[in-house]
Amino acid sequence: MTAQLFTPLTIGPLTIANRIVVAPMCQYSANDGVMSDWHLVHLTGVATASPGMVVIEATGVERIGRISHGCVGLYSDDATRAMADVIRYAKVVAPAVTFGVQLGHAGRKASGPLPGQGSGQLSPSNGGWQVVGPSAIPYDNGWQIPQELDEAGIQRIITAFRDAAVRAVAAGVDSIELHLAHGYLLQSFVSPISNRRTDRWGGDLAGRMTLPLAVVRAVQAVLPAHIAFGARINGTDWHEDGLTPDDAVGQAQMLKDAGLHFICVSSGGATPHAKVAAAPKYQVPIAARVKREVGILTRTVGLIRDPHVAEAIIADGEADMVALGRAFLDDPRWPWRAAEALGVAGVYPIQYERGSPKHWPIKAR
Repeated sequence: MTAQLFTPLTIGPLTIANRIVVAPMCQYSANDGVMSDWHLVHLTGVATASPGMVVIEATGVERIGRISHGCVGLYSDDATRAMADVIRYAKVVAPAVTFGVQLGHAGRKASGPLPGQGSGQLSPSNGGWQVVGPSAIPYDNGWQIPQELDEAGIQRIITAFRDAAVRAVAAGVDSIELHLAHGYLLQSFVSPISNRRTDRWGGDLAGRMTLPLAVVRAVQAVLPAHIAFGARINGTDWHEDGLTPDDAVGQAQMLKDAGLHFICVSSGGATPHAKVAAAPKYQVPIAARVKREVGILTRTVGLIRDPHVAEAIIADGEADMVALGRAFLDDPRWPWRAAEALGVAGVYPIQYERGSPKHWPIKAR
């Protein structure tokens, strides 16, 4: 019997070998947006166990769009070449694995310190930079008041996403997803917590989606036909003044109508005052609702670790893909453990084949 988690899936023009996705995880190890040797080791390592897709961390479309000085960007030729090198090397050890990149802009949550170097936000006078947003509302007490983007600034952002998409394609990605979650710039335009505008970039949900949809159109104009295109959205802001699962359905419908191939449903991050009911599968019901009501391929994410739980999500039709973050940090070979637990054969590079369960002379675990 074939585990549903290990069945292929076609996402627009792209087919992935199984439903396991390595979630985008910031590594804080880049230099002015340029990937380092750490990224080579990290991304090649998680690709070795043959998940269906590896998604490269949140990647800033302009320098001030990075979460921190150590975050990856795609705004320079050096950054493009470095990402191309990482993808090329990773595909040597895992030729069947597809690679995506999450293009984003940190907006009012940008200019943060590196892990271990404090919390909050760096000011321009303390090594940071001026942050931007839809409205002049800081993310938290003591954080910068963002510069409210004017028309020229918004057009700059749209162009930056388009240009970063061109660079991502040149670097060899198979999929691009827009970061429309966690309180970063595009999501901050969508959420009523952070967008108080009364012009065409604000108002009701349709108005607040104007910028994300403009970015979608700009990126689509430069994407070749073989690239799968999607977005990560907030299923809820976990706050009474924020987005709700009803809004998630509305966003997903607009994005599907605009031509996106998939939606990843996450949540939170729009305000530090959210009350998140975090638990295994806590975001799955919203993903299931988006899949059911919108009819778009849906990915779920969040505190999923048990292979049997991941299998049930796919088998029960709650989502089409399962993305894992912390589980891969804990065990980069998670797909092999999942395959063994579910009674199917894992995909091993020939160099590691002796480590597969069928080659152990005794049952060792």
